[in-house]
Amino acid sequence: IQISDNWPGYSLDLFTYPQHYYGDLEYVLIPHGIIVDRTERLAKDIVQDIGDNDIVVLCVLKGGYKFCADLVEHIKNLSRNSERFISMKVDFVRLKSYHNDQSMQDMQIMGGDDLSKLTGKVSFLCVLPTLFFLFYKDIVGTGRTMKVLLNNIEKYKPKMIKVASLLVKRTSRPDGYRPDYYGFEIPDLFVVGYALDYNEHFRDLNHICVINDHGKTKYRV
Repeated sequence: IQISDNWPGYSLDLFTYPQHYYGDLEYVLIPHGIIVDRTERLAKDIVQDIGDNDIVVLCVLKGGYKFCADLVEHIKNLSRNSERFISMKVDFVRLKSYHNDQSMQDMQIMGGDDLSKLTGKVSFLCVLPTLFFLFYKDIVGTGRTMKVLLNNIEKYKPKMIKVASLLVKRTSRPDGYRPDYYGFEIPDLFVVGYALDYNEHFRDLNHICVINDHGKTKYRV
């Protein structure tokens, strides 16, 4: 689903959200219900594509935990209602690439110490909350998060790697990367909610929203 640059979003007055974020948000970019429905469709596509292969799910913390949990649950439900059972194992890594709303030059990868178990596995699904993607010339962004993570994963020689991302941002950097599965292509906006944070705030917001300048100042470190 592509969200255009001139999309005005939904008024905050149309939805409920935590009172402690009143005055900190511009608008709702993607309501929670649409996120859930789109994630269910991604799960269906994944189940159709992986065939008889079992999968190991690598969830990227912290922003990916909601998307990962919902995606895995949908895959499990589809597996229960089909003639074949899909075996899934889950591991976690954490990436740190932002200070306030600015992307940092150095990427930190933490966790996933037992990734050697991926060696020779049939299928590997890496779940991310947000991914930057080459699209428009006049929008600045970076796809290096995916490159750094994939380079580390490939050291363990998994048999197959598939990448799922809830969001893809349109950017201009030539190192962008398109995932195998993604939910929404969005403008180059700093978004929060659905476990995506700004300095550890807004993870408890169900909708994906655009933070305003007041919110950035309020929670800046």
